[in-house]
Amino acid sequence: MSRSSRLRILCYDISCNKRRRKIARLLEDKASRVQFSVFETRLSDGALARLVDSLEPFLEGPDSLRVYTIGQTGERHCDVRGAGIPVETETGYWLM
Repeated sequence: MSRSSRLRILCYDISCNKRRRKIARLLEDKASRVQFSVFETRLSDGALARLVDSLEPFLEGPDSLRVYTIGQTGERHCDVRGAGIPVETETGYWLM
């Protein structure tokens, strides 16, 4: 896996419906929604910083945005069960 394009997990807890919808729309442009407030994507460090910077103005009071970077070892141990979509691959597409 290229170090410049690592698997990123973004999740949020936003109290206001309007701001929550705005953040979801911004994330949907750059990531795959895997749960209601959880997204996965492959982004470089620079692209991730730009995305997070675009989301930060919508965070207020008790709101939170968490970003996790998953390395190769973590990806090998990722297990999706049930109706979940598969983890994004470096190839950029899924065969279903």
